[in-house]
Amino acid sequence: MRWKKQLLTLTPYQPGKSIDSVKREFNLDKIVKLASNENPFGCSPKALAAIRENQQSTAIYPDGHATNLREAVAAYYQVKPEELIFGNGSDNLIQIISSALLDPNSNTVMAVPTFSQYGHNAVIEGAKIIEVPVIDGNHDLDGMLAAIDENTNIVWLCSPNNPTGTYIPEQKLVAFLEKVPAETLVVLDEAYYEYVVAEDYYNSISLTRRFENLIVLRTFSKIYGLAALRIGYGIANEKIIKALEPAREPFDVNTYGQIAAAAAIKDQEFVQQCRQTNRQGLEQYYQFCEAHNLSYFPSQGNFLLIDFKVDGDRVFQNLLQKGFIVRSGKALGFPTSVRITVGSFEENEGVLNAISQFLAEQ
Repeated sequence: MRWKKQLLTLTPYQPGKSIDSVKREFNLDKIVKLASNENPFGCSPKALAAIRENQQSTAIYPDGHATNLREAVAAYYQVKPEELIFGNGSDNLIQIISSALLDPNSNTVMAVPTFSQYGHNAVIEGAKIIEVPVIDGNHDLDGMLAAIDENTNIVWLCSPNNPTGTYIPEQKLVAFLEKVPAETLVVLDEAYYEYVVAEDYYNSISLTRRFENLIVLRTFSKIYGLAALRIGYGIANEKIIKALEPAREPFDVNTYGQIAAAAAIKDQEFVQQCRQTNRQGLEQYYQFCEAHNLSYFPSQGNFLLIDFKVDGDRVFQNLLQKGFIVRSGKALGFPTSVRITVGSFEENEGVLNAISQFLAEQ
């Protein structure tokens, strides 16, 4: 087989351990998963009700245009339906954008550490990857601007950034966008947008009207609690959407995902409750870290990256044996840290007690 050379050394995305696999491995009855930044409170009851009330034939393909979902999202954000593109999670949209714009003659600029799939897809397309190290967990926008050249087809911005939870303030983002060449697409990945409470966070949708080379990515997998149904979407001007559509797979958003997401976006009371509870959970972690002299990045997401000053895999394995699945920072670019998803109050208390035990053993 004449495989692409880059595939032979590329490691597949490594998801967090599943609950069932940890139960079997350690013979445990109860597992708390705080590794993949899922919503511990599930999804809106209205989304579940919509699925129950709209039983569809599994033999019929989904609506390839996602008409009802498209109309619901367009109405909520007050954008044109033609300014939206949908995918099988925002991961799928990252893949679509990469395949549409990257090739061996181009390059792409991104922060490091950041979400791994930007670089992963660039490798597959054979593009040159230019990584600009974060500064104190934040995007080095000046450094990224300096890295852009005539071959730069995509710049990736993750705000809030995964895995640090840091964000780009409005003033800095606008100044950055003003200097990016018009022929370079800026992808603003806002998977954790709904969790943000920072006062100087920007209105990215209004920015898509000002900057025609900007696309905003969001998802129903995080605060909306629909990760199993895989629905992501992008917002941009019509020219960008029209250019990307041919690279999108047909029927890429499943029927029940469309039904659930269309109902979920109309339940903003659920979203507000989850955002508020998430902030309370983050405070649990902040207070714990301060009491135990552990450094961390203040987060605008639903997770916290904590530096334990020891091998992150050690912390991960210790908590795993106690029934808590977290994410070692070793694979995320922070080898002495662990990323923990904010859970319910009880789940947070449980993992913090387990961490206390680990620290006492050191």
